[in-house]
Amino acid sequence: MKSDFVFVDEFVPGMRWDAKYATWDNFTGKPVDGYVLNRIVGTKALCTALERAQEKAAGLGFGLVLWDGYRPQRAVECFLRWSRLPEDGRTKRRHYPNIDRAEMFERGYVAAKSGHSRGSTVDLTLYELATGELAPMGGGHDLMDSISHHEASGITSVEAANRRHLRSVMEACGFSAYEHEWWHYTLQDEPYPDDYFDFPIA
Repeated sequence: MKSDFVFVDEFVPGMRWDAKYATWDNFTGKPVDGYVLNRIVGTKALCTALERAQEKAAGLGFGLVLWDGYRPQRAVECFLRWSRLPEDGRTKRRHYPNIDRAEMFERGYVAAKSGHSRGSTVDLTLYELATGELAPMGGGHDLMDSISHHEASGITSVEAANRRHLRSVMEACGFSAYEHEWWHYTLQDEPYPDDYFDFPIA
């Protein structure tokens, strides 16, 4: 692993994670190339900012759960290959109910050159510290639909408020939101803005 990249859980005590692409619980329906371990990797700068975000979220009664961080370029290429396969319907209803899988790239839900591969982008959500349960957000990770956009209509007032809580926490700690995905944030002062890495998470 590149020297400036670390396992987030080793640098941010108490951080919860569920590395979706290391599991069968993602839009491809199986573990993705490059994700050998179910752990989250990122730059040290990312971890410093996430530690601040975790503290700020706690003040609102929430913790953070990470779904993805650094993403090897080989994983992105795996997504591209998958998008060209015939539709089998296994994950469509949950992850892309209203578009064809090839449209994920056209509509900006998946990128051929992903900011995740630079090491300072994260997918994450909130959980309630009092119960340990995930906060309702109006849709899960990688729901590629307009309902996942910030300020989307069709979600409850509680879900909308939780999205605003997450955004306020992340932006206060130096992250920029991605308008198509309420869970996706990139560190504004990322250390490798022009580099796309491909080492595996192992």
